[in-house]
Amino acid sequence: MMWQITDNTNWKHLEDTFEWVRVMQEVPQDVRHHAEGNVAVHTQMVLAALEQLPAYQALPPQEQAILWAAALLHDVEKYSTTAIHPDGSITAAGHARKGEMRVRQILYRDIPTPFAIREQIAALVKYHGLPLWIFEKPDPQRALITASLNADTRLLALLARADILGRICADQADLLYRLDCFEELCRENECWGQPRPFASAHARSHYLLHEHAAADYVPYGQPAAQVILMSGLPGAGKDTYIQRHYKQWPLISLDNIRREMKISPDDKSGNGIVIQAAKALAREHLRAGRSFVWNATNITRQLRAQLISLFTQYHAAVTIIYVEVPASILLQQNRQREEIVPHAVMQRLISKLEVPGREEGGEVVYIV
Repeated sequence: MMWQITDNTNWKHLEDTFEWVRVMQEVPQDVRHHAEGNVAVHTQMVLAALEQLPAYQALPPQEQAILWAAALLHDVEKYSTTAIHPDGSITAAGHARKGEMRVRQILYRDIPTPFAIREQIAALVKYHGLPLWIFEKPDPQRALITASLNADTRLLALLARADILGRICADQADLLYRLDCFEELCRENECWGQPRPFASAHARSHYLLHEHAAADYVPYGQPAAQVILMSGLPGAGKDTYIQRHYKQWPLISLDNIRREMKISPDDKSGNGIVIQAAKALAREHLRAGRSFVWNATNITRQLRAQLISLFTQYHAAVTIIYVEVPASILLQQNRQREEIVPHAVMQRLISKLEVPGREEGGEVVYIV
């Protein structure tokens, strides 16, 4: 059965159904870039422009539904990021990055959506401005290759084209030219409608973790050890997965260390002690060339990046295993845990969730 964010695309229905659509009319935009009006007006124009694109009309129905949802949601976080400055200019810095997070929450909690579809929509929202501004990045090629590992650049270009056509501005022709250049850059770098291919997972990891590495470089040697980095919300099933697949491996579990040290999960200063103890154990394994499992929630990119940096300093290969169950099952399984996470805390963790992506430098396995 095909997924759709809604089977009724009438704007009044969308406003009546979704609070995040209703508030779009309250969000102003800078007239220099959006003379058409507020975010609600712009979003409706983007949707209309998208539906008129021949390339959109030629897509399979499921891809159309994904792209339509991304267009509806692409400016969803302008509501929280828009600022009106003393000179009258209006900006919404960071709305795409925050939009990715909001999309994930909406499509996980409110509109249960298949994992792969949800993450594709989230990626399109995150990167929707990239085609227009990629050549202002310090390294456009790296920005493109990184984005291609999570977002379908073919759909991204269609979303950007609708975003341009769905506005009134003096520089529309220039924006369309930038988009054409983006599409050509994708083709030149083997990123058009596909993730940039690498010679091996090791080569991809080396490129992503070394700022000045060439995309075609193939590193010599083999990793000294393998680290399984677990990721997932409490109650998602990480412990069960480890018992089934890595029972014989050395395990570094932050929960276990916390229990051994008799430190409460609510003790923030104590948590620092737990993490340092865990890292000391990891270094012992890494120096000995032993593979091991690191088990914690690791739901933010920043946390994972710190750990991946540590592990790869010792030339270990990192595999991130992300475990997820539907929100209703997660809350049910949480109630069955020995250490129940309070409901408010769980909702806060869901709001902070950043699903691991292939651009983080390790292999990623999704258990969903």
